[in-house]
Amino acid sequence: MIMKYAKDGMFVEEIRKLAKIEGLSPRKILRRVAEGRIVIARNVARKDLSAIKLIGIGSGLRTKINANIGTSMFVNDLEMEKRKLQIAIKYGTDTVMDLSTGGDLDAIRRELIRISTVPFGTVPIYQAYIEAVKKKKSPVFMTEDDMLNVIERHLKDGVDFMTIHAGIRYEHVMKLKNIGRIAGIVSRGGAILAAWMYYNKAENPLYKNYDYILEMFQDYDAVISLGDALRPGAIVDAHDYFQIAELVTIAELVHRSRKANVQVMVEGPGHVPINEVIMDIKLQKRITRGAPYYVLGPIVTDISTPYDHISAAIGAALAAAAGADFLCYLTPSEHLSLPNEEQVKLGVIAAKIAAHAGDIAKYGQRAKKKDLEVAVARAKQDWKRIVELAIEPELAKKIHEQFGLQPEKGCTMCGSLCVYIILEDLLREARGDEKSA
Repeated sequence: MIMKYAKDGMFVEEIRKLAKIEGLSPRKILRRVAEGRIVIARNVARKDLSAIKLIGIGSGLRTKINANIGTSMFVNDLEMEKRKLQIAIKYGTDTVMDLSTGGDLDAIRRELIRISTVPFGTVPIYQAYIEAVKKKKSPVFMTEDDMLNVIERHLKDGVDFMTIHAGIRYEHVMKLKNIGRIAGIVSRGGAILAAWMYYNKAENPLYKNYDYILEMFQDYDAVISLGDALRPGAIVDAHDYFQIAELVTIAELVHRSRKANVQVMVEGPGHVPINEVIMDIKLQKRITRGAPYYVLGPIVTDISTPYDHISAAIGAALAAAAGADFLCYLTPSEHLSLPNEEQVKLGVIAAKIAAHAGDIAKYGQRAKKKDLEVAVARAKQDWKRIVELAIEPELAKKIHEQFGLQPEKGCTMCGSLCVYIILEDLLREARGDEKSA
């Protein structure tokens, strides 16, 4: 187990490679993995690990992003999901998660894992729910073994990180009736487990059996991502009793995971007003002693549909700057539909921009190298280089040339009024006057 090796001071290959990729000393990476402040997402059961991009998430590392893909009960097109996976990777996602709920879930997951060159995540409670509906007519009749067996199946298939909703407790569910919340439970995993607990009048099986879950993850050295089942689904619910109560339980589970040498990260909100984003990150980091923070958005306004990828990028940039380590993208279809290929691309690009903006705040000159290249190219009016450095070069070139004829210098926006041309002409004239004098 990589965390155990780190605690023992062993510089395994992954530690050395990650240090080289991130530009940090192997000793810093080793210490932070040992402390649980960095996780390395990879399952030892994954076929041909050398072909999978090595990704570290956590303190001092470049902010990473995740793209969600997967079928739904209404739209089940594996070929489209494969294209979405390839698009997400092309535009720079660091990981992908399969959230499929329609079709042959085992076959879909295995095919997507087979072609993925980045770490791969899942949410196993979805499959447990669907199988319970098919076999037992209702998910409330799931047994604890039903849930645990699906987790083990995903681990055997090579899933690198997995959302486990172990932080929502029976006491939280029972209090929902008495403490007001506008948006209720917006996590699918949280809603499934809340319904199960309410019907069975029993504790969350994922919390109750957490030690057994840790044993399973030890065998595969995969990463647990502690799901935020009670995340706020509206900004008016941000940082209410339920979000904080679950976070306290999650902090306990983080401690238990580290003690068992299982790598763990924490998932976060959700819908958060812009003035509370930084506080949210600092609270999570404080209470979990620096566990890597994986944030969904956060969306900073509830009115942004169908531009939730922009609302999320605003929150994500602030979150990353404040210390969030991992951003889950949102697409323009959030709250409306399963995303298509173009919407996946837009979601990835928005999240990439947010992550980079956050890294500039966190790491300064270390993160600004490409920005400096862009600035130099613009000053030189080097359009070829400007396009090459763009986050989407094909689109940058298309827009630059959208009105056809291009001026010799500048662009069709400013023409001869381009600031660089004006300065160049004035300086040339000034130099000419000096020579003639």
